[in-house]
Amino acid sequence: MESGCCIRLKGVAAAFLLFRGGSMSNVLTIGEAMGLLVANEPGPLEEVSSFSRHVCGAELNYAVGMARLGNRVSYITKIGDDPFGRSICQFLQQNRISTQYITVDLDHMTGFQMKEKALEGDPLVANIRKHTAFSHIVPADLTRIDWTGVDHLHVTGIPLALTETCRNTMKQLLIMAREQQIPVSFDTNLRPMLWPTKELMIETVNEFARYGDIVMPGLEEGRILTGLETEQDIGRFYLDKGAKIVVIKLGGADGTYVCTHDRDYYVPSYHVERIVDTVGAGDGFAVGFTSALLEGLSLEEAALRGAAIGAMAIQVEGDNEGLPTRDALKKFQQAHV
Repeated sequence: MESGCCIRLKGVAAAFLLFRGGSMSNVLTIGEAMGLLVANEPGPLEEVSSFSRHVCGAELNYAVGMARLGNRVSYITKIGDDPFGRSICQFLQQNRISTQYITVDLDHMTGFQMKEKALEGDPLVANIRKHTAFSHIVPADLTRIDWTGVDHLHVTGIPLALTETCRNTMKQLLIMAREQQIPVSFDTNLRPMLWPTKELMIETVNEFARYGDIVMPGLEEGRILTGLETEQDIGRFYLDKGAKIVVIKLGGADGTYVCTHDRDYYVPSYHVERIVDTVGAGDGFAVGFTSALLEGLSLEEAALRGAAIGAMAIQVEGDNEGLPTRDALKKFQQAHV
């Protein structure tokens, strides 16, 4: 086992190299974009009298983060013809994220969340996402995708929890990506409250993990999904399923465990003085890790960039407000060597 070493990609390097002569990457992601009402005062959501409006969604956060680093990003989703849906489109356009693959459902509403203002720890989030527009996404909604020039596809386990039609659509998208030889990152991103049973969650997420070139569970998620205890055993579990790289977020100050078929090692996290909002930190890590690989950086450099963006995200209130530009990221890493 190696700790703190700088490993250059071999074998999988060609699959992830992207920035040639300064060109940008072309990234695709899919997920449920939602409205977000954040409490302006602490206390139970049912007692809060005022909220501020935002947009949210794990994959939307990923899209924002990749776009802020200068990448070309296209986002697949389905929204309702309602104020939340329209504000999501405006937000994506403001962040230079392509809306060409957004479908408007005239019969169903856009989902939304309500989030507590937490003075410490993780805020309580209430999901209002049953029978939403995205839960009715179907494989036919993917027919407009132009795969020309697409360099990477990022997915999470969240859409798998919503409906059978979502699962069918996700499977079709992953099959299409494999046919096009597009590398895939898969963040397990478990949401047990959205699944009818724990058994279905475990079976489905592990089934879809086999499509991932990069699989990124948290340590506790990996324990739930595999029944194994250590990060080494969890990593081997997903490598045996076909992953080329497994990245296990150990949580907090414990850093990250990265393994391939050839090597495994640990990468430290960044220390921050004050944690404001932990939501979106994992999405920030995925942004950092995959963007770095697409630029041909080492696995260690990728994990360090992921840790940096995650650390920046938790110091700002909101799901994606703390995701940095390339200049802000550079300054943070230089100041936290």
